[in-house]
Amino acid sequence: MTALALYDKPSPDFAAKVARSIGLLRETAASHPRLTQASSLGAEDMVVTHLLHLADIEASVFVLETGKLHAETLALIPRIERRYGISVQVFRPRQESVIHFVRKNGEEAMYQSIELRKACCDIRKMEPLARALAGHDGWITGLRREQSNARAEVGEVIQEVERVKISPIVEWTWGDVWHFIGLHGLDYNSLHDQFFPSIGCAPCTRAISVGEDFRAGRWWWEQESAKECGLHVQPATSSLVSSIERTPS
Repeated sequence: MTALALYDKPSPDFAAKVARSIGLLRETAASHPRLTQASSLGAEDMVVTHLLHLADIEASVFVLETGKLHAETLALIPRIERRYGISVQVFRPRQESVIHFVRKNGEEAMYQSIELRKACCDIRKMEPLARALAGHDGWITGLRREQSNARAEVGEVIQEVERVKISPIVEWTWGDVWHFIGLHGLDYNSLHDQFFPSIGCAPCTRAISVGEDFRAGRWWWEQESAKECGLHVQPATSSLVSSIERTPS
């Protein structure tokens, strides 16, 4: 059974959620003209890219190509480019940093300790992210509150030090995401059909079992409950309230 057949279960207020997400994107674009989308090429981000298209917003799309992504993930880049007539920006880690880290700690250093795993994430994700965001006054993510306990309170709009961060589908369910994918005939990562709801670097991602957290397949060997690479951990930020009235739940 495909992920689409398994998960296509929209909320009763699905249409209102879509309208709200598009409205939030348009509102943000009006005050922040230099927007960019950070895409992991997962299901949520494929949805966000299409929402930008529906909202008729010109925002760049970038991918952090860590050097450890699945082939199935990378295969989506040309599909996005063909469908939307855009050029997806690909940011890679600095080769000298990767070489130094691997020589010192080994190819599988991420399994040795949380500190080494986070150091790997810093090199392969955080430094490239800083380059990707340079010159932009806002960035867009596919974060959802349902994804994990650590993300349960994530804000739709967060004012960071240098730019605003927008997560237009925070209130969407997994069923909403897949209903939207089916409704609009969107491409998606074939690993989702193999029970990979959250897809990151190949060495740090596995399929999940029934009843497990959406992100249980990420860094599964670690004991910490809040497992993040650092991309969405911003301690020095404050949430903003959108001027769009919240949709009643």
